[in-house]
This record gives sequence, structure tokens and C-alpha cells, in this order.
Amino acid sequence: MEANPRCLVSEMEVAIVGGGNFGTAIANIIARNGHTTRLWMRDPEQVSQTVQAGENLRYLPGHPLEPGVLPTADLRQATQSASLIFVAVPSAGFASVCREMAAFLQPEDVLISATKGIEPDGFRLMSQLLSDLTPSQHVGAISGPNLAEEIAEQQYAGTVIATHHQADALLVQEVMRNDTLRVYPSADVYGVELGGALKNIYAIVCGLAAGLEVGQNTIGLLVTRALAEMSRFAVSMGGNPFTFLGLAGVGDLLVTCTSPLSRNHQLGTCIAKGMSLDEAADSLGKLAEGVNTLRLVHAKSRELDVYMPLVDGLYSILFEQRSITEVISALMGNSEGADVEFVDPSRWQ
Repeated sequence: MEANPRCLVSEMEVAIVGGGNFGTAIANIIARNGHTTRLWMRDPEQVSQTVQAGENLRYLPGHPLEPGVLPTADLRQATQSASLIFVAVPSAGFASVCREMAAFLQPEDVLISATKGIEPDGFRLMSQLLSDLTPSQHVGAISGPNLAEEIAEQQYAGTVIATHHQADALLVQEVMRNDTLRVYPSADVYGVELGGALKNIYAIVCGLAAGLEVGQNTIGLLVTRALAEMSRFAVSMGGNPFTFLGLAGVGDLLVTCTSPLSRNHQLGTCIAKGMSLDEAADSLGKLAEGVNTLRLVHAKSRELDVYMPLVDGLYSILFEQRSITEVISALMGNSEGADVEFVDPSRWQ
């Protein structure tokens, strides 16, 4: 297998824990760069099917696996010999998988979350679960506008690697970057991860707007006010508001809020068409991640007294049965604050 000439890291073993669409896409990227990549899937039947077909028929059909991708259902085999591990399992099972693999890991292993979500127990992000539940002292997260299908098709894209150690960020950059994927480093792990979780809420909001067939001016209003809410909330939690001006903030928000591929966007559209939350979830086959995030963020914003009118409005629609028309009227009746917070060059003295 010929390594990508841009990859300066010598061949190494990498593990991808989670055989969904994004985990599989990452595995192919890294294997294409010349690294042995073990792809862990919990279901042995899925492993057998994937090996036989040469592609992940369940989650990423039509994209053959690179020769260096080795599917396995053995978590020990996948992680024990790898010094760089990406964890890409759904947020609901993230803590459980962390506990399972903890015995196979060393403090110097680099663990990178590729999952966007919030753990209800203690309002913890995925990298915090990696720190709390494994011995690794080198944790981080990747986030950004990274639709798995487009990544797999090698369309031009960018992602952010956020870590507390510059050497870890450089390692991930070199292992992942190629001619179609740019990898940007960040030291704001909490802000990068929080952006990835919060944007799912606003994708539901924009899905609602799309279902109501609003104009582009309305979408522009929603996306920019969403960005203001996200950065305001991040500051209250210790994040850097300027992180939200980058790929992990406005980049990911824009893609998720406007893409019909987003499950959260689809759920919002279903609600706008008159479906209940349960009916919308049944229609999609699964409850969108943003619904659980909305519950947690709504409670936390109330606890911290953070002004988040879009979060409050969506919560009242989904969980308090207020009509969409009533909520829109209330939102438009709110007084306007500054257009740009934190740094506003137009503010009067």
C-alpha cells in the first residue's frame, strides 16, 4: 500500500472505535495514508458482512474499504496495540464503551472523540468522559462540518482537532490530512466540542423554518442568532467565543442548519408539517441527537441564567405543546440586543 506523500508520520497502528458512517470514513482516510487501521464494530455479524463485502453495507454502502482497514468485534484487539484511538460511537453508549476499553489503554495513548453530544450525568462532553473513564492523559476531539458521505467521497472538507497538547494535535493532523481534507488545530477542546453538540439544536430550528417554507432572509437571521446563543452559552461554560467563528462553530452550524442530510434538520421539517415529536422520530427511525441536547441545554441555561430565546422557543414547541405560530410571535416581540457580542466596534460610548 502506497502512503500519501504528504503524511510525514511513519506507519503506525490506529484504532477507530465505532463502525458507523463517520467512523468508517475516518478509517478509510487514515488507512489511505498508509496506517494500519483497526475498525471496531460491536456486532460480529456486521464485521463478517463488512469483511465479506469489502465495504460497510450497513452504514456507508458504496465506499470500498481501503486494504489497511481491518474490521473487528474484539475491542481488546482493536485498541491494545494502537497508540492513537478515535472513538466514534453514539453519545448514548459512549461512557459504556469508555469503561469497556479502559483496561486495554495506557496513560500515553492519544484518545480523540469523534462523537458530538452531551452526557446527561454531570453535563459532560465526550472528551471529558475519555478523561474521567480511561487512564489516558492525552484526550481531544475532532469536530466541524463533516458529513460522512461527503468525506467518504473525498469531497473537499476541513475539520478541527482540539487537544490540550500541541504534539497530539500535530499527530492527528499528519495522520488525517490529505489532498481533500484540511485539519486545523485548536487548544479550545471544550469550545470545539460544545459547538458540535449545540448546533444540532439549531438544525431542528432551521428544519422547522424549511418546513414552513420561509425565505432566505429568515434563515440568515436564524443562523446568526443561533451563533450568538452558542457563543454566549459557551462563555458561561468556560469556552472561548472566538472558537465559534471557525469550522467547529459557524462552519458546522451552517452545514447542519441547511443540509437535508441532517437528521436534526429532517426532524424539524417533520414537526413543521404537523407531526408530533414521537411521530417524527418514528418517521426518521431514530430520535435525532438534538432533541436530547435541547433538554440538557435548556435546563443548564436556566440554571446559569443564560439568555437563549431560540432554545427556549424550540423547547416550548417540542415539550410544552406551544404552537409554532405563538412561539414565532413571541420571538419577534423580544427586544433586540447588540448584533455582535463580546467585541462590538459599533457600541456607543
